[in-house]
Amino acid sequence: MLMRRLVQLYAGLVAYGLSLALMLRADLGLDPWDVFHQGVAARLGWSFGTVVIATGALVLLLWVPLRQRPGLGTVSNIVVIGLVVDAALLVLPHATGIPARAGLLAGGVLLNGAATAAYIGARFGPGPRDGLMTGLVERTGGSVRRVRTAIELCVLATGWVLGGSVGVGTVVYALAIGPLVHRLLPLLDLPAGPRTVPVPRERTVP
Repeated sequence: MLMRRLVQLYAGLVAYGLSLALMLRADLGLDPWDVFHQGVAARLGWSFGTVVIATGALVLLLWVPLRQRPGLGTVSNIVVIGLVVDAALLVLPHATGIPARAGLLAGGVLLNGAATAAYIGARFGPGPRDGLMTGLVERTGGSVRRVRTAIELCVLATGWVLGGSVGVGTVVYALAIGPLVHRLLPLLDLPAGPRTVPVPRERTVP
């Protein structure tokens, strides 16, 4: 079971990086965090993946006062996604025409939903951004919805000001990602330990 969880974790992270590259090439708008990543990359002249890695590492530092504990999946999330998205952008061509761009966007969002369910379902710890959200929920007593909305509005606004891409893809992602993960996660959720089979008790003779 451990090997299966590891395979699912890294397959999910690779697929997540590929999904970001598809949405970037669609150029129809990104999810809030990637609007931020793109804006920072444009300002600093760094690659998109480098900004993803650097942002993940900085966010992870915020876990310290929130008393969150990273797992293998947390650290792997920071490194693997950034490396994969940069590699994928080297080989993926720019799309021309709305139908092709819409196809890339749809494929990116669908793959992102499956990838998210896969790496969460592997149960090796949340990504750094998700851990920031859950840590703030625990420390502030706020609801998950309010804390997540506040974080994503902040990074979206900052990314937009820095030049990140906000568009129809941002709306599509916001509307679709929750239902996608909700449907796929039960199919990919793996137990963190070995399955236990109940041992039947011996029948007693009256």
